[in-house]
Amino acid sequence: MFLLQVVVTVLVVAAALVVLVLQAQHNSTREARLRSMDIAKTFAYSPDTSSALAGPDPARTLQPLAERIRRGTGVDLVVVFSPDGVRYAHPDPSLIGTLVPAPHRPVGAPRTDAIETSEGLSEVSFVPVTGADGTVLGSVAVGITVQKVASAAAEQLPVLLGTAAGAVALSAGGTALVSRRLLRQTRGLGPEEMTRMYDHHDAVLHAVREGVLITEDDGRLVLANDEALRLLNLPPDAEQRDVGDLGLDPGIVELLLSEETVTDEVRLSADRLLAINKRRTAPGDGRARNVVTLRDTTELRKLSGRAEMARERLTLLYDAGSRIGSTLDVVHTARELADVAVPRFADLVTVKLAEEVLRGEEPSGVPTGMCRVALSSVYADQPPVAVGERIPIAADMPQARCMKSGRAVLETGPGAAETWRTLDAGRTERALDDDIHSLLAVPLRARGTILGVVDFWRSRRAESFDESDVPFAEELAAWAAVALDNARRYTREHTMAVTLQRSLLPRGLPELSALDVAHRYLPARAGVGGDWFDVIELSGARVALVVGDVVGHGLHAAATMGRLRTAVHNFATLDLPPDELLARLDDLVARLDREQVELDDEETILGATCLYVIYDPASGTCSMARAGHPPPAVVRPDSTVTFPDLPAGPPLGLGGLPFEAAEVQVPEGSRLVLYTDGLIEKRGRDLDVGLALLQNALSQPDLSPEQTCRAVLDALPPDHASDDIALLVARTRVLGTDQVADWGVSREASDVSRVRADVSRQLEAWGLTEVGFATELILSELVTNAIRYGSTPIHVRLLRDRHLICEVSDGSSTSPHLRYAATTDEGGRGLFLVARYAERWGTRYTATGKVIWTEQLLDGGRGEPEGTLSDDDLLAQWSDAAL
Repeated sequence: MFLLQVVVTVLVVAAALVVLVLQAQHNSTREARLRSMDIAKTFAYSPDTSSALAGPDPARTLQPLAERIRRGTGVDLVVVFSPDGVRYAHPDPSLIGTLVPAPHRPVGAPRTDAIETSEGLSEVSFVPVTGADGTVLGSVAVGITVQKVASAAAEQLPVLLGTAAGAVALSAGGTALVSRRLLRQTRGLGPEEMTRMYDHHDAVLHAVREGVLITEDDGRLVLANDEALRLLNLPPDAEQRDVGDLGLDPGIVELLLSEETVTDEVRLSADRLLAINKRRTAPGDGRARNVVTLRDTTELRKLSGRAEMARERLTLLYDAGSRIGSTLDVVHTARELADVAVPRFADLVTVKLAEEVLRGEEPSGVPTGMCRVALSSVYADQPPVAVGERIPIAADMPQARCMKSGRAVLETGPGAAETWRTLDAGRTERALDDDIHSLLAVPLRARGTILGVVDFWRSRRAESFDESDVPFAEELAAWAAVALDNARRYTREHTMAVTLQRSLLPRGLPELSALDVAHRYLPARAGVGGDWFDVIELSGARVALVVGDVVGHGLHAAATMGRLRTAVHNFATLDLPPDELLARLDDLVARLDREQVELDDEETILGATCLYVIYDPASGTCSMARAGHPPPAVVRPDSTVTFPDLPAGPPLGLGGLPFEAAEVQVPEGSRLVLYTDGLIEKRGRDLDVGLALLQNALSQPDLSPEQTCRAVLDALPPDHASDDIALLVARTRVLGTDQVADWGVSREASDVSRVRADVSRQLEAWGLTEVGFATELILSELVTNAIRYGSTPIHVRLLRDRHLICEVSDGSSTSPHLRYAATTDEGGRGLFLVARYAERWGTRYTATGKVIWTEQLLDGGRGEPEGTLSDDDLLAQWSDAAL
């Protein structure tokens, strides 16, 4: 076999070579004729040629021209002669002027003759040269040997021979390899043995009761035994056809065409359940194929149906786990339970919860008051259910029985429809039309507490609920009950935190003449935050504006906020400047953090910030400092918005770094805007963008503080889900010059009477003669103490605001203290007079000393809070001897 293939190959190659040689010879002669004729025509039809022949000496012009053409074109002969045969140009110059050897045939038309020359067989083309009138002036003859043209083709013969030899060698090698592989695959079997083995294989393949299919990767069916044809209802000529053209089920077609490995996968084909196994194989030819076996498992149909139902139930439970409880809202969680069960388990689902659950409280015993909070159904026109709608539940109803027993109650037939009509008379017509035929009432029980009940109804679905549905419904309800209880607990803690926070935030702002104030507080949905604000009335008609932020949410953040607000109030009563107040607040937070660490409490006060601003209406100045808080915005009367260059300072609790205060002069009618970071910060938005939006909102002219709050929140819609917001807007007022009076005081004791007289005249000018006596008494005591115990400069100032404010300042930093004087003491009783006749009094320190201030009511009345000394107690401070 091998030698026969080699001989056949050699003969085919030899025949091809002979054909190529003959073809080359034919092509050489034809090429010589065409080439000589083209050159002869070109030369003969040239105007120079006809001009030279008509001239007196044709040979002198034509001989050089003919030689150039012969050498340039590679022909063997270029001859020009007259009509009589006289040569004018010839490769041999000695023949010029001689006659062409006889016989000479005149050239009337172009022709080519094969002439045997000394160089071999040549093809010579003759072309006449004519004048302008058509007369023949002469002829041109061009000749080329056939051998010269054939030599070019002969150069390719070695290549052809080499290629032929390579083809023979390649064919011989391939034949040898194929023969060896065939012998190895057949294990040396001869044709008879191979035929016998194929017959046995074919008999076994078509005799087994299991379908066998072999498909190519291109979807072509290579082999199908008889059982496969029967199981899949395939036509007899199915082999070599595309699988998709055989009318099979699309799922089976997809499986046959995929590269997926399958083991005992059950697929429905017509009325049969087939167990399919599929593997990819690579036979000896290296081409991958899919081998598929089929078994008829129709008897497993019922078992497969149950398995499919179990799979659907597990999928539904998985979906319920991922969908129910996505939020910590009780009503939303109940809606998620209703939505996840429709339509895959029930046609209509209602969820009823105890009224205590909606308030975040834990029901005690079996709930008696139920509220329907969620409904979901397959009916697109089902009207929505009002949240909190109270539903009466009688003791004999399935819902009451399931909550009492703690187990699901199944009711089918007319009883289910009757229960629906009892619970919802407004939709009775819908219930009758769609024929509600079964009900599963399942208690919502979590951590031993009944929270409510979920009702699963079926109407459109033909199958009624049965006992096999009860475990699944209880599992679904138990899953949802845990999520509902988590939401209930969160609702309770959130309510407590909101209550705590609202109790800690200012419920009302003080009545101020220095500022017109408006505020907003917007809590976050994620939980109660630590944002807070406050407006504190200080001495000298001054007002403190405070905004702070505690990072985090929940009770700890709210409690921390309350502690910081209380601390700021306490420090504010000391009339501390902003930077010193923040320094003391920072020390307090650091100390509280250390205490928490010592108690192994992870909830420390990290991340608290604060902005503290003091506005003085007498001078129109703002002194401010901040601890890691955004700077305030100052809106001047011309609507120019600026953010003061206020040093940021570290957040509270870090310690070790000082705080810096800045003072800003603000004209009357300016607006001070304090806010927390939740206003300008938003996920996906740069902080500078938020500040720019705030600046644009504040630049609107002629806005009141209340209108400013609305404009800011319209321009920066709050993201309630992430952070809470505190916003404080204050419009400034300035005390007029007619409301302030001041005098300098010398160290002379006699100057006290002058001050009393000046104050009396000023009070009379203000129409406050009713408070003249008390004011003179107070100033006499305070000025006398400043002269006796203080240092220069001594200054007295009166402010007429909602109260009459008296201030005596000196250069000393010592502060007087109210105390009981001994009977032998000559002094120590003057401050009792001050405390008796002043509404409030106190001391504040300045950079140059101190100020002792008092406040009195303008109508001359006096406040007498509990514990105030009576007149008898006051007189008891002096003994008879002293008087």
